[in-house]
Amino acid sequence: QVQLVESGGDSVQAGGSLRLSCAASGYNYKNNCLAWFRQAPGKEREGVASIYTGGGSTKYADSVKGRFTITHDKAKNTVYLQMNSLKPEDTAMYYCAANLDTAPGFDDALQRLGITPDLFAYWGQGTQVTVST
Repeated sequence: QVQLVESGGDSVQAGGSLRLSCAASGYNYKNNCLAWFRQAPGKEREGVASIYTGGGSTKYADSVKGRFTITHDKAKNTVYLQMNSLKPEDTAMYYCAANLDTAPGFDDALQRLGITPDLFAYWGQGTQVTVST
């Protein structure tokens, strides 16, 4: 049973930093794609960052480039999102997601469509990030 468990959400002031963690378990695929999404009240779920666990290739939303960094610890099978220079508009519930088989065509879709929820089959419960002025 695939499980994604997020942690690390908190309330911080603008300009601060947080590191989110997502512990993944329940599967043995060597190369898959893990991603972070966020959803603010009244808004659609937005892809923030993704990483291939095999080669380490990453992708970021324009709104977080240069501020957020996604990494993956293979030994722990845990994906992290380091968030620096946080802004009030970063306030949202942050979700971890996984695509386990990265079948042919997945990367093409990821590059064409961006980090979209439809590309990911497994989801965590979310962790809240609140950034105040």
